[in-house]
Amino acid sequence: MIQVISIHQEKEWKQFVSKSENYDFYHTWYYHNMDKSGKPILFVYKEKDDFIAFPLIKRVIPNSNLFDLTSVYGYSGPISNKCFDQISNQMKENFKIEFEFFLKENGYISVFSRLHPFFNQLSLMEKFDGIYDNGLTVVIDLRTTIDEQRSNYQSKLRRHINKIRKLGFYLKEVNSIADIREFTALYIENMKRLGANDSYMFTEEYFQSLLMAEDFDAKLFMLYLENEAVCGEVVICTKKIMQSHLLASSNKYNGYSPTKLITDEVSLVGRQLGMHFYSLGGGLGFKQDSLFHFKSLFSKFFMDFKSWRYIANEENYNLLLKESNIDPELRVDFFPLYRYQSTEKREIIIENILEN
Repeated sequence: MIQVISIHQEKEWKQFVSKSENYDFYHTWYYHNMDKSGKPILFVYKEKDDFIAFPLIKRVIPNSNLFDLTSVYGYSGPISNKCFDQISNQMKENFKIEFEFFLKENGYISVFSRLHPFFNQLSLMEKFDGIYDNGLTVVIDLRTTIDEQRSNYQSKLRRHINKIRKLGFYLKEVNSIADIREFTALYIENMKRLGANDSYMFTEEYFQSLLMAEDFDAKLFMLYLENEAVCGEVVICTKKIMQSHLLASSNKYNGYSPTKLITDEVSLVGRQLGMHFYSLGGGLGFKQDSLFHFKSLFSKFFMDFKSWRYIANEENYNLLLKESNIDPELRVDFFPLYRYQSTEKREIIIENILEN
């Protein structure tokens, strides 16, 4: 049995998420309700009391009567009331059959979904073609002692954190309108410096909505020197995972590299909250670049990050490429390729911008 839940069916969406063995805030109704890139849906396949649910965003393909599916920004993918390695192989096969039929019957050309590094979704998704290796994400294991955690820091990093802590920088959790406005200004300043396009210019209202969410626990931390905001970070806690969602620092204090101190300080808060993991994310475009190197100074606990890039209708996919005058053999890290525009700026991965 399948069920397709729209974003207007808040109660039903929340019920499936709450019954799932593992989920993150990326799967929640509230986070999907904040997404304005298309129409969020929750595809559900059920067998008796067991289910597999897949949150996705339905998008119209321009100049056509066709659609594709994508995922919200972050680590999404399917969820279930069981761990995926405990679901029978037959149920996984049945899910594949029903999902492919759903795609065909509703004119979907392709599906893109980022998968969650912490959940063993691969045991389900490997039934399909299109699993793509995106790289590694960096995680701080908060189940160890704080001394063990810091012993994994690169030695120069430890010295630098101790040095700037002694200068009088301090951390506060904040949530007032004035605080959110101050963080938004820091964030926009960072995005302009990095050359991000308009879709990444998150507004004050966006951050207010995150911090008011009931589906998950979002927190805003600010690092101060005396009474001046130096750096800020939005972290979101769901179950035992704390995700570093967005981070920004003042250009004025770049020379101090305050993101090093705020990462250490927020990890202490995570411990107080009973979190098991503090996920820092990966590099720009999930490559092992300077951003990834920076994060790896804190931990050598790396997790594989994969995405699912599935062509549901190859004939129409190729027709769309032809209509868009795009070479099917074009070597760019972009999916679906028919949406690629060679003139657009390289996508900036906002998650955990810790460059400074």
